[in-house]
Amino acid sequence: MKKIYLMKNPHLFQGEKYLNKEINYFEGWYFKNTSGKNSIAFIPGINIDEKGKKAFIQVITDSLSSFINYDIVDFKYNSNPFCIQIANNIFSNNRIHIDITDKINNFKINGDLKYSNNINICTNAFAPNIMGPFSYIPYMECNHAILSMRNTINGQIKFKDNVIDFNNGIGYIEKDWGVSFPKSYIWCQGNNFLKSNASFMISVADIPFKILNFRGLICSLIIDNEEYRFTTYNNSKIVKYDIKDNFFEIELHKKSYKLNIKSQYNTSQRLVAPVKGTMNKNIFESISAKVLIELKQNEKIVFSDISTNCGLEIVN
Repeated sequence: MKKIYLMKNPHLFQGEKYLNKEINYFEGWYFKNTSGKNSIAFIPGINIDEKGKKAFIQVITDSLSSFINYDIVDFKYNSNPFCIQIANNIFSNNRIHIDITDKINNFKINGDLKYSNNINICTNAFAPNIMGPFSYIPYMECNHAILSMRNTINGQIKFKDNVIDFNNGIGYIEKDWGVSFPKSYIWCQGNNFLKSNASFMISVADIPFKILNFRGLICSLIIDNEEYRFTTYNNSKIVKYDIKDNFFEIELHKKSYKLNIKSQYNTSQRLVAPVKGTMNKNIFESISAKVLIELKQNEKIVFSDISTNCGLEIVN
């Protein structure tokens, strides 16, 4: 499949060319689902390293996480319509079917969720996704794409003999692919605002690029279908960057706009991230964090609200 077509359609499986090669690689999708106080995220993907090729699914809730390995032959994909399948589990833009047995931790998860009313970031030739022109640079260690800033969920998940109702819930979908996650970064996502129909994500990461490193910023705030974007490639500036183990505060400036972000979590769960294709880096994520957003234009408050059920990772 042609590179430009894949770039314009980042939801598709990008790594087909690596399946028959001995080149370190990973690719993973992230499906986060919230309803009321309930949150669960599924991360299906593949990784290729010196030990071979594997598929996997990670599961994270507010109280546990799980990493389930699968044989690479259990991984199947389709481009039109987009769909990936790992064993009996199916993931697409408009639905997921879950049938997971974790023999190590002795529990099962199964159910069906349908997605609709997708809201996503604006794209064009300059910025085919949130990475903007950096999408065109080959051999980035990690590529990132937002597939859905917000969608409506309907369905149920049965988890440990409990049925979780996700009808009229809120979803978020993104993905990463490449070789390794950044050595240090923060990532935060929220679309369960108390007073507003808004969706938000930010990532600030130390990016290796040839012999240099730089701090890369991608951030999108969508309020009632209007997007405010703060990124490295549109000359946004980070003027405050206060990071602790479970808290961060960042202030961004772009022209007449100022965006202040504060986020914190109380509990987090262990996930596994790739280093040179090998899934052996421990990171910790919360899917019950809170984020406070305040957007000003010329010192006048345009938006101020709090989101619950946020995803938050702080990796120093």
